[in-house]
Amino acid sequence: MHDLAAAELDASTDVVLSDHHRGEIGTVLKEVLAAETRWIGILGKPAIEGPHVGMLRELGVPDDQIARVHRPIGLNIGARTPAEIAIATLAGLIADRNGRPGGFEF
Repeated sequence: MHDLAAAELDASTDVVLSDHHRGEIGTVLKEVLAAETRWIGILGKPAIEGPHVGMLRELGVPDDQIARVHRPIGLNIGARTPAEIAIATLAGLIADRNGRPGGFEF
């Protein structure tokens, strides 16, 4: 298991994972899902199922928990560059924290 203790995950924590092809992403997400977090998301294209889904299923994580992992993340502003993706992600988190729809539809 990964040691996420330093992150001090709690009910106000938003977790964003950016590298969706890393081999250990399933075990990291399983640990994050077991913690009390407000929001969990992972970067990826909306039309393609992320590799994390299969990894989590292989680890025995139930579908209702897998569904807690948002993908894609951020506002649909047509972001392409890393800077645009970062802005879209932060704007989406702010919208969600404030109970606003924020344009998440893809």
